[in-house]
Amino acid sequence: MIAGARVLLTGGSSGIGAATARLMARSGATVGIVGRRAEQLGAVLEECRAFQPACRSWVADLGDLERAESIVDEAVAAFGDLDVLVNNAAIPLRQPVDALSPAMVEEAMRVNFFSPVRMTLRILPRMLARGTGTVVNVASMGGRVGIPQEAAYCASKFALTGWSEATAIDLHGTGVSVRLIHPGPIATDIWDRPGNRRPLIDVPKEPPEVVARAIIEAIGGDRFEHYVPDLKAVVDFKQSDIDGYIATNAAMAAAGKEGTR
Repeated sequence: MIAGARVLLTGGSSGIGAATARLMARSGATVGIVGRRAEQLGAVLEECRAFQPACRSWVADLGDLERAESIVDEAVAAFGDLDVLVNNAAIPLRQPVDALSPAMVEEAMRVNFFSPVRMTLRILPRMLARGTGTVVNVASMGGRVGIPQEAAYCASKFALTGWSEATAIDLHGTGVSVRLIHPGPIATDIWDRPGNRRPLIDVPKEPPEVVARAIIEAIGGDRFEHYVPDLKAVVDFKQSDIDGYIATNAAMAAAGKEGTR
């Protein structure tokens, strides 16, 4: 149940994070939101406080891993403890693999993978001591299948997916739950971040509120993995015929390149 929960949520200034923070506050949770953009984060916080005045915010770049850990400590001090950690913050990196530098890949890994790991490990002893708690990791379809021009992004999300699966196994029976969310194409500003190429495959996009609802349902439910929208058939196709999946996506990407000429 989300009502009465103390939640720390990253990536809360827009998109999925902002939609989730608003819905959680309306549902009775006290939410601490983390984001890079102070003005947008403040607007989301104001909306949350209309329902739960004790909500808080932290402006931070989670690529700073020490800062990511300290925010967990500050949230515990502010709320008394945390019942739920939602690792949602992520940066895109749409570049073909031959245009990537090691520094670019490392930045994606810091924000998209290492910050969730560090924040989880920081709060985990408290959750284990209480015998209750939930960690929600917002991965991506790119955490189960390769996507053209997204080698670095997919690497970070594949890492988060594997981490989540193994962590769920290790924590089974402890009272601490792990939930994994795989958003598909969602209408957020992740598509518009400077320094990224346009997607080669254009598909319809769902509003972020559908993912927000799925996150809250996952916290109250008992299933580990959730696809939003349900695109698991794509994963099943890849698993059954990886060579066919690669060839199909390569052909679609090539057609997308032709369309830009």
